[in-house]
Amino acid sequence: MKVHALVTDLETARQAVAAGATVVQLRVKAPTAEIVVRGRGFAELGVTFIVNDDVNAAVALGADGVHLGQGDAGAAQARASGLLLGRSVASLEEALAADADYLGAGPVWETPSKADAEPPIGLDGLREICAAVGVPVVAIGGIDASNAAGCITAGAAGVATIRAATDPGVRRSVDAALGER
Repeated sequence: MKVHALVTDLETARQAVAAGATVVQLRVKAPTAEIVVRGRGFAELGVTFIVNDDVNAAVALGADGVHLGQGDAGAAQARASGLLLGRSVASLEEALAADADYLGAGPVWETPSKADAEPPIGLDGLREICAAVGVPVVAIGGIDASNAAGCITAGAAGVATIRAATDPGVRRSVDAALGER
């Protein structure tokens, strides 16, 4: 879970893997059938493959897991299907209540992809969540090569990126910070 790349297409996923992503998450807001079409080939990338918000698409694509937001249904179905289950959290309370194999915590910083989200939790909020839960925490929200190490230092197992998904500097930053732990 070092570098979790959120992408919308296979070519960007390939570039992200080449840049060091260890997880690719197909993040497409569309009906299941369209997600399945757009997700073909992801399972062959050689990294953990997660589908955003759609358990049925994850199963159809042979994905390793599904990532669900706080309001998304499907956790029981994901568990029954043997999928890795990720949940989005924006507070300590949400983190403590989440039934998940990993948590996507944030936004850590302001970011266009989370403009409608709660205020950023910052490194202090991330640190608090990481210290309180027994599952890996992936920091999300405004992450790039310049600040990824700070998330690892705060206790995150990895970082999630959208705009910086294909930047190899993110992986170098994460690896260096993990090496200092």
